[in-house]
Amino acid sequence: MESHIQIKHLNVQYGNSPALRDVNLEIPRNQITVIMGPSGCGKTTLLKSLNRFLELEETTKIQGKVIVDGQNIYGKDIDVTEVRKTIGLLAQRPYPLPMSIYDNVAHGLRLHHLKKGRKEIDDAVQHYLEHAGLWDEVKNRLHDPATSLSIGQQQRLCLARGLAVEPEIILGDEPTSALDPISSQHIEKKLMELKSDYTIVIVTHILRQAKRLADYVVFMYLGEVVEAGPAQQIFENPKKDRTKGYLAGQF
Repeated sequence: MESHIQIKHLNVQYGNSPALRDVNLEIPRNQITVIMGPSGCGKTTLLKSLNRFLELEETTKIQGKVIVDGQNIYGKDIDVTEVRKTIGLLAQRPYPLPMSIYDNVAHGLRLHHLKKGRKEIDDAVQHYLEHAGLWDEVKNRLHDPATSLSIGQQQRLCLARGLAVEPEIILGDEPTSALDPISSQHIEKKLMELKSDYTIVIVTHILRQAKRLADYVVFMYLGEVVEAGPAQQIFENPKKDRTKGYLAGQF
């Protein structure tokens, strides 16, 4: 297993309340890693520690290292904007920008000077909308407000917007929990396709979804990583009693 992200002695507190306790973990490259566990166990905190979104909360205290491609993203002189460009986040609910469908995707291209000229941007917008499985549904209404899309389409638009800034890693915080079953299938299918080009880490509270998507599994409980390993091993032969209890539906 080639690791893409290494987490070393990561501790997180919200005020005086510990949220993550001495997390040590390696996340494999070009696979889907699923973080699972009961509500309040630290799944989303761990996920958001991977692109420094936790710092948006003023009372948060973070200790430890998150190493991506050999570089500690919490080190000195790290460009946080570049970190968040390299490691994109697909939120629980879609948050399209208050602009057109086209401009939602083009915004990051312009901001980071990734494409020049109208033709290059037009081609890139089409490419990333196709990549997110949305192009055929919106190609005749690109200049409509993004908010005119269904919530499932908005989530795929947010995926296209994130892909447009050329990340290496895609994070998903329960990215299908607000969607209808058909839209959820769209997102799951797209994530399965994207893993050949990206490292994907998602949080889910749905065990069935974890079994469908995961190549690698991290099971958390009360802010700690209880067990991590290849999906087949975790689901079929877990080593820890708490993992066995969770998979059996005991809590």
